[in-house]
Amino acid sequence: MGATADGRKELIAVADGHRESEQAWFALLLNCKQRGLTIDPKLATADGALGFWAALPKVYPTTREQRCWVHKTANVLNKMAKVVQSGAKSRLHQIWMAPTREDAHKAFDHFVATYQAKYPSAVECLLKDRDVLLTFYDFPAEHWIHLRTTNPIESTFATVRLRHRRTKGNGSRVACLAMVFKLCESAARTWRLLNGATLLPDVIADVKFVNGEKPEKSAA
Repeated sequence: MGATADGRKELIAVADGHRESEQAWFALLLNCKQRGLTIDPKLATADGALGFWAALPKVYPTTREQRCWVHKTANVLNKMAKVVQSGAKSRLHQIWMAPTREDAHKAFDHFVATYQAKYPSAVECLLKDRDVLLTFYDFPAEHWIHLRTTNPIESTFATVRLRHRRTKGNGSRVACLAMVFKLCESAARTWRLLNGATLLPDVIADVKFVNGEKPEKSAA
């Protein structure tokens, strides 16, 4: 899924692949480029799938990275005892909901200090993606809700998974891809414009946003 210059969400590609490998993602991204997506997207949001992030710079070298906070939160909490997960989730929420990058780093450090001793693997899971979890601060604040997670495409694929369970399989590979495409195409009719769509020309023009705000022009 991507967004056009006027803020419309569009289905870019549907493909099957082997365990989300680098080669599978490379083939999908290269196909997108050959079909017309020749300009590097400004930002890509995805989970921690190594295949995607390894393939992305080979096709779109200037595209910046943003890790999905929903996936990261689940991965971190899975490495912690259930008794502390509620409090940890609240502290993670304080990071990505912070109004500025500086405040996010403070909340980040607080999480690390709180859980480092007893849950080092959970803290390491968070720390290794620190920079790319906070990339969204360089884009308009109106866009943050869209950039921090992959929920739009995840919710669409929830319909696909439901249909798969109900039909007890999808038949042949071709039939499966056709079903997925038609379900995504149907879901696309309800996709709404991005918030702050009028700011997209600034993003395209590489205007530098600071903590979600466009710098004011200095007086002559």
